[in-house]
Amino acid sequence: MGCCTGRCTLIFLCTLQLLAALERQVFDFLGYQWAPILANFLHIIIVILGLFGTIQYRPRYIVVYAIWTAVWVTWNIFIICFYLEVGGLSKDSELLTFNISRHQSWWSENGPGCVRKEASMSGIKGLDNHSYISVIGCALEYRYIEVMHSSFQILIALVGFVYACYVVSVFTEEEDSFDFIGGFDPFPLYHVNEKPTNLLFKQTYLVFSSLQVIFPNRLFRHGRNEQIDTRRVEAVLSQLQN
Repeated sequence: MGCCTGRCTLIFLCTLQLLAALERQVFDFLGYQWAPILANFLHIIIVILGLFGTIQYRPRYIVVYAIWTAVWVTWNIFIICFYLEVGGLSKDSELLTFNISRHQSWWSENGPGCVRKEASMSGIKGLDNHSYISVIGCALEYRYIEVMHSSFQILIALVGFVYACYVVSVFTEEEDSFDFIGGFDPFPLYHVNEKPTNLLFKQTYLVFSSLQVIFPNRLFRHGRNEQIDTRRVEAVLSQLQN
């Protein structure tokens, strides 16, 4: 395949997916979002597997990648619904942290234009060591940033799914069109009707002739008697060939 075919396009898409997943993994780690961290980890592994299958012409690996892209699209749709609070979901819940902590997305305090302020709560009994954190001036709410991340992941995954199916079909057609027996057999397919004994002697004759060309001195260096025996072998093989 050339560099402008579906295979090279799929390699580019897998590389782009890998970079986008690594970028997203970094910010999910900063925000202690454990569910997305696990999902991103699986996604990175499958994308690497699909990239390897595309480079090494392994259609089974690409099939695994194609199946995972469908799962990945579903997961990102759930993330969009979570941050947009669709279907009874709440972005303030601890669902993505497995109820381990009350952390939210890293973008909630570090988004573009956001100013983080801390107010001491020393006047309240029992909360002397706590502080109230407020975030103001955000140019874009963090939930929309997460939605854009997920939307970009969905777009790449859908295109990758289409190209993965195309590349698998191309690889399968190439495997079906290539005849392994005819490709590696030194004799064409029209020799199938001949007797196996004749084919065996023909192969022996070819091997002997090749050795005679490559090592002529070794075959005839022991004197005249061996040379006569060699000619007799050639005569017998010629008769069997006919």
